[in-house]
Amino acid sequence: MAITTYRRHWTLDDRAESVYHSLPVDIPAGCPGLLVTLTIPPVEGAVIDIGCEGAAGWRGWSGGARQTFAITPTAATPGYLAGDLEAGTWWVVLGLHRLPVEGVELIVEAVTGPVTTVPGLAEYAAATAAVAVPARPPRRSLPAPPGLKWVAGDFHVHSLHSDGSTPVANLAALGVAAGLDVLAVTDHNTVAHHLELPEIGKKFGIGLIPGQEVTTDSGHANAFGSIGAIDFRRPASTWVSEVAQRGGLLSINHPLGGDCSWRQPLPEHPPLAEIWNSVWLDRTWGGPIAWWQAWGLDNTTPIGGSDWHNPTSFTPPGSPTTWIAVDAPAEGPDELVSAALEALTAGRTAVAASYTAPVLVRAGDELIAVGAPNTLVIGPDGSRHAVREAVQSLAAARGPHVLVTHTGEFLSICA
Repeated sequence: MAITTYRRHWTLDDRAESVYHSLPVDIPAGCPGLLVTLTIPPVEGAVIDIGCEGAAGWRGWSGGARQTFAITPTAATPGYLAGDLEAGTWWVVLGLHRLPVEGVELIVEAVTGPVTTVPGLAEYAAATAAVAVPARPPRRSLPAPPGLKWVAGDFHVHSLHSDGSTPVANLAALGVAAGLDVLAVTDHNTVAHHLELPEIGKKFGIGLIPGQEVTTDSGHANAFGSIGAIDFRRPASTWVSEVAQRGGLLSINHPLGGDCSWRQPLPEHPPLAEIWNSVWLDRTWGGPIAWWQAWGLDNTTPIGGSDWHNPTSFTPPGSPTTWIAVDAPAEGPDELVSAALEALTAGRTAVAASYTAPVLVRAGDELIAVGAPNTLVIGPDGSRHAVREAVQSLAAARGPHVLVTHTGEFLSICA
């Protein structure tokens, strides 16, 4: 067993140099485990993230949710990848997310050797085992283009693999109970949860889409697909092309989301944007739609995400609901995951407040407003069309449309 200890006073100058700092740890050949502990004094204004980079690549991230983690060949703390500890220099990565003016002294202790108890692992297993498969509400059938069908999804939730309060299994259960067919699990700066998704999806009967919320202090983006970890420490300008080259899809998250608003320069826009996030509490406020218009209506497919972390989150999974027009034969969790990603690539989406809420969808040459009598459809050119019936068809002009009440509350957006 060997112990590497770092004790250092970190200042605003350090944060100005870089938000992220890496501390080396030597991993010998045949190392049976690594246990890391970060000690943060109880100083107001100190928010410190922690993660780990192995000699052969990224191994996981706790953010500010945990201050200790372990990695062994067969097990790891949630948020980290188990597996052989390759010999060489590893790095404990610190994120100086927030520092008080006077700075803060941090202690990092890295122990190499046998790990008797992997922090968080037993609790995670017990929480997973306690989750039962819930009843699914009656399925909703929406008018769809020929050869397609609309399925319901949520493209932004978090588990105990980052700063969520629950295991992936409970996310699946919440999704099923909300009527969802697909759910993207998008933990912060880690892909450790991806390993669980296929098996849990089959058990609960829901397609669990692998995702990663690429998280920085000046904007978040979701990378969808089994594409490995995207390095959040690299400039955001590299994310779009890297995700595309790996066969994934990138989405700008909650672009008007308080201190998480998008403020990263991008030479090219990703294909998706989370226009509707749960923080859009007052839907008479047109900010998200105005951002969408400024960002580029024709080049940006809108999606929605609850951004659910725990029971105190603004809305539960499925609020909002993103409807995706997938190939009609797609059935079962595995097929629905790939079909949903294909539909996103093709730009076939509509977003509504929930699974049962009024929604505007495309069906061939028509726009159809469902469950929205006495409302208005507004086209990309500003044209307005009255909706009087519970189900009403309109000529489908090219471009995105929105469904609003007579008082200007946004009910649904349609790509």
